[in-house]
Amino acid sequence: MNAPQGDRSRDRRDDRNRPRSGPPQTRVQPARQVALDVLQAVRESDAYANLLLPTRIARAGLSAADAGLATELTYGTLRMQGYYDRVIAIAAGRTVDRIDPPLLDVLRLGAHQLLSMRVPSHAAVNESVGLARAVGSRSGSGFVNGVLREIGRHTPDEWRDEVAARAKNDDDRLSALYSHPVWVVRALRRSLDAEGRADELEQLLEADNTAPRVNLIALPGLVDKPDDARDDRFSPPGFTVGGGDPFGIVERTGGRIRVQDEGSQLAALALTRAEPVRPGERWLDLCAGPGGKAALLAAEALAGGATLVANELVPARADLVRRALAPVPLEVPVWEQDGTVVGAEHPAEFDRILLDAPCTGLGALRRRPEARWRKSPRDVAELTALQSALLDSAIAALKPGGLLAYVTCSPHLAETRGVIADARERHGALLEPQATADALQSLAVERLDLAGDGETVQLWPHRHLTDAMFIALLRKRSA
Repeated sequence: MNAPQGDRSRDRRDDRNRPRSGPPQTRVQPARQVALDVLQAVRESDAYANLLLPTRIARAGLSAADAGLATELTYGTLRMQGYYDRVIAIAAGRTVDRIDPPLLDVLRLGAHQLLSMRVPSHAAVNESVGLARAVGSRSGSGFVNGVLREIGRHTPDEWRDEVAARAKNDDDRLSALYSHPVWVVRALRRSLDAEGRADELEQLLEADNTAPRVNLIALPGLVDKPDDARDDRFSPPGFTVGGGDPFGIVERTGGRIRVQDEGSQLAALALTRAEPVRPGERWLDLCAGPGGKAALLAAEALAGGATLVANELVPARADLVRRALAPVPLEVPVWEQDGTVVGAEHPAEFDRILLDAPCTGLGALRRRPEARWRKSPRDVAELTALQSALLDSAIAALKPGGLLAYVTCSPHLAETRGVIADARERHGALLEPQATADALQSLAVERLDLAGDGETVQLWPHRHLTDAMFIALLRKRSA
């Protein structure tokens, strides 16, 4: 495949000779400009696309159609960024680290339109050239034009074959075609293999690149589902809607209906419904931000006559917890304490504790696709140390006979089974594993397809259409 010539240094030399009166004024379609702005913020300041994009859409006043386009451009580009970088490198005749980052953002957006959307080739190229001019690179616009025209000369299937042919090995092939870092591919394979289902790896990788449905929950006892609700397969209070604006439902019900992944619902319900609630029980959500599970716990506590405390170290996230709890008519204190010392400061105070531990987020790549490019194996080591410290604290804060749910939105074995195994080794006979799978099956509307010994549960996006939540119930024995 032929490629445009030139290099990054020449682009910069040309730019130095351009008059300093500012970049030429170019009219760019607002949806594409919003998508580019979000991609740049994700790259430059580690912004979260799911938080920033709605704000940028509202600020730009986009129509529903343009908002949909901006959403597809943003998330689709982030999900397939690794694959597009391989295509761009071939088409450009240079590695992507030799392309100026703003131009690379433009090229990724253009590649997504050419390879994964029904956008006419001339429109994708012309709009991308306009974006290149808008980011201030006159010579760069010619470079973008050449690279994208080269991409457009070949079909998507031809590009997949070309990228696959250049892979170093099978892991590298899967990494390239499904746009996951190699270390993530290997971690996911090991997690599936622990269930005897390593042959599902490509299904999982494909599911990570599929836009998730908008799933909602009607907080139990506080609001009914709307008439057009389609019940979730597993979570009793969960549902989707067939049409209309799901976020409008949230607004109309004052937050008593809220957006929440079905897997997150099941993680909280596993704790609250594993056994009957005794009036007067005291519950703790140890790492409560941003508050979705805390709201569900509060509704369940209210129904059962229990009380709840929510803890969140980061003040901004603690404010989100308070906002999430506001629709529930239950007084819920929100602490801003270090979760690793809560057990020492509040020993044996709680009957049930949810520890939704900070993790790599590899189970939510459908919703937060940029997470795959931000994490590394080094992060896993740091997070497992934190997870273990938080779990020790939760055990200390739990009453004898109390129930603890350890939850992560990651299927990485080190963050899941590994943390539980290490905790059981440290605490010996004090911890009694529970039949977590039975607890989930007893509350689920339909039977869940689960694997393993039943003491822990791993949900999967390709199998359950949920985030890849890990759930383990543990009981604290009397000393």
